[in-house]
Amino acid sequence: MLHLTLMKIHEFQAKQLLAQYGVAVPEGKVVRTPAEAYEVARRFGGTVAVKAQIHAGGRGKGGGIKIARTPEEAEKYASEIIGSRLVTPQTGPEGNTVSMALIERGLDIKREFYLGIIIDRSEGKPVVMVSSEGGVEIEEVARKSPELILKEHIDPATGLQPYQIRKLAYKLGLDPRQLSKLMIALYRAFEALDCSLAEINPLIETGDGQVLALDAKMNFDDSALFRHPEIVEMRDFDEEEPLEIEASRYGLNYIKLDGNVGCMVNGAGLAMATMDIIKLAGGNPANFLDVGGGASVEQVKNAFKILVADTSVKGVLINIFGGIMRCDTVAEGVVQAVEDVGVELPVVVRLEGTNVDRGREILNSSSLDFIVAEGMGDAARKVVAAVG
Repeated sequence: MLHLTLMKIHEFQAKQLLAQYGVAVPEGKVVRTPAEAYEVARRFGGTVAVKAQIHAGGRGKGGGIKIARTPEEAEKYASEIIGSRLVTPQTGPEGNTVSMALIERGLDIKREFYLGIIIDRSEGKPVVMVSSEGGVEIEEVARKSPELILKEHIDPATGLQPYQIRKLAYKLGLDPRQLSKLMIALYRAFEALDCSLAEINPLIETGDGQVLALDAKMNFDDSALFRHPEIVEMRDFDEEEPLEIEASRYGLNYIKLDGNVGCMVNGAGLAMATMDIIKLAGGNPANFLDVGGGASVEQVKNAFKILVADTSVKGVLINIFGGIMRCDTVAEGVVQAVEDVGVELPVVVRLEGTNVDRGREILNSSSLDFIVAEGMGDAARKVVAAVG
């Protein structure tokens, strides 16, 4: 199976999964053409929402969610959204191409809330969070008005308790009976599907007192996906960077960024520190690439090829601390990769740890022109100078 560093799915897929566990969601259907949007809106017989389906939030801010009053309007909005490149605060300036839209029956919205469950790693428990400020990014609420976010930690041994739901419902001014059914269903889905995030934003109360998930987002623990082949099938490769897809085939953790210094590091903490020190030296990292603690020569070769396949990369920094992964293994992989690819970019290498002397010997004895650095600061300064 492919190694997935962060498994995401579309809104409509999240709603399908949540509905299976009893979470109330609006009636809707995914369409890929404006004509299909017209037919669905006609069948719903009134106001509908036309919602672009991409793996990014803030769609409304980018014009990706529109309210149509007639089937003709739904067709018009769908023609504007489907096939466009939607730019939101979470997509970056290049945006994401929209290949489909979700058409949902309009609702009489009385109030909007936020409801989400995530893993609190500091506590080692899931935590349910609610807020009266629904429909906006929860990070923005946390920054401006943290007192508006209410939290209840969940003991995995006993699960979400009724008293916790009542406490949150009363603080939000919601009917505990309505919220209880939905919140218990959400936690059941979170637990059963091995989620790292299950978020409803906004959770709405309608004029007739119903509580529904107007929007939904789910991320999954990649180490548990072997238990959920039906979720793996939901992966949309069109929503991912081609180089990130390629990296997943080799068990590599790769995320493309917008700089010009390619980074190959072993360990996520060291990768973060490497990106920071590149910025401190005046450069800009082009990626996050963690080859892990036990990568083989072949994995190192593939990692390097993925790095230099990014045309924005003007220089490479390889920063390895040899523990489980030996420095000579890295050196052999890098030498083979540069020979195979024939890359002419400057390559700065900093090695420390197990078999470091042998690793440096392999680099120095090759016919290739590596820049060997002493320490992280020296490595960062050298690669930034090399890329100009």
